[in-house]
Amino acid sequence: MENSWAIFGRDLHLDLTGPGGLRTALLRALRDAVRSGRLAPGTRLPSSRSLAADLGIARNTVADAYAELVAEGWLSARQGSGTRVAERVLPRATPAAPRTPGPAGGADRPRFDLTPGTPDVSAFPRTAWLAAARRALTAAPSEAFGYTTPNGRPELRTVLADYLARARGVRADPGRIVVCAGFMQGLALLCRALGTGRLAVESYGLDFHRAVITRAGLGTVPLLVDERGARTEELTGLDDVRAALLTPAHQFPTGVPLHPDRRAAAVNWARATGGFILEDDYDGEFRYDRQPVGALQGLDPDHVVYLGTASKSLAPALRLAWMVLPDRLVDPVLALKGTGEWQSGALDQLTLAEFMSSGAYDRHLRGMRLRYRRRRDQLVAALADHAPHVHVSGIAAGLHAVLELPPGTEQSILQGARWQGLALEGLSRFRDPAAPPASRDALVVAYGTPPDHSFAGVLDALVRALPAGE
Repeated sequence: MENSWAIFGRDLHLDLTGPGGLRTALLRALRDAVRSGRLAPGTRLPSSRSLAADLGIARNTVADAYAELVAEGWLSARQGSGTRVAERVLPRATPAAPRTPGPAGGADRPRFDLTPGTPDVSAFPRTAWLAAARRALTAAPSEAFGYTTPNGRPELRTVLADYLARARGVRADPGRIVVCAGFMQGLALLCRALGTGRLAVESYGLDFHRAVITRAGLGTVPLLVDERGARTEELTGLDDVRAALLTPAHQFPTGVPLHPDRRAAAVNWARATGGFILEDDYDGEFRYDRQPVGALQGLDPDHVVYLGTASKSLAPALRLAWMVLPDRLVDPVLALKGTGEWQSGALDQLTLAEFMSSGAYDRHLRGMRLRYRRRRDQLVAALADHAPHVHVSGIAAGLHAVLELPPGTEQSILQGARWQGLALEGLSRFRDPAAPPASRDALVVAYGTPPDHSFAGVLDALVRALPAGE
């Protein structure tokens, strides 16, 4: 019979180097593997025949080593169960010294996470996703299991083109859609494709987005944000600006939509200068008081890059996002993505395509809209009952709300929230350091993150942390 490791049972890496014969080396290697924990208690070992073939040694050598280790107590052998690592009693680790908790469990171990950026991951549709994965894998062509193309699987790009046109008013065809591993990768690709110059960013936003831009070699310049969104009319006075990164549907984090006049001003600037608007539509599907406003991209697909993601609608763990590119950016972006370091997994793309085409994605979004709207309503009601002096600003949309605070109180309230067991961010955390100083104090409360069963406790802790009314 062919002496090949590839045709026998379970793989087991053992290093037989060192002094002594093969039997001594095998005993030493097995003891070391068990002692180090690499072979955990209860692990079933290969048969003596299989291991002998893998190692290229005599079967009797392995059988004798197994027998000796059983006698020593390292291994156990039972009829019909094979040879296993013995269930040995290990020394008990010395417990760490207990930490002295503060009120509500301590300031540095929050019970509730209200920091923005994550949906309620406990609501991920596991059963429907698994069913879609089975259907997608059954129908997938063999070539789908090879290396994927830079722009992503055609099945997903085709479904995305239909969905984005129907649900977000995006004008797209599959050939202008590029699938990427999250929004951050898409932004990095775009910045590298733009080359040199500066990129305008909203004065309130995420610092790691600004970091991606600067790592790509571009400078940033802030656009001030007020109750009408980013002041896009100021773009005309900025030199050497190649593009502007905006959140038109629901400004992050202030929660306001971009006013129609400012939407028009942004598009007019891009047309006049040949620049681009990078539209971050991170939670555009979640509007609760009316039909969601259509994507800015629909006004001018030649100057607006649409960026969407499954991170808020499904889960960040999927690492799936998409860009709808103007024609003149398709080739530069694909040239960068085709270098090999930017590829996206094909199997999750196939599953998402099936999940969307089957209608499961729409059903999931409708259910999550109801869930998040109910939570926002509960938050507003709790504030009305217990802290009526705290105003909720922004539109009824997305996964977070902004709570306006008395001037100069943000930091003290954040400290109080930590003592109530809350992980919470203030509005100042998101202000661009290059923007003019702002006197606005507020909390950014992510009601989308906690699971349903803990939300009542979240609201109780939150209202206790807020300042008392006059």
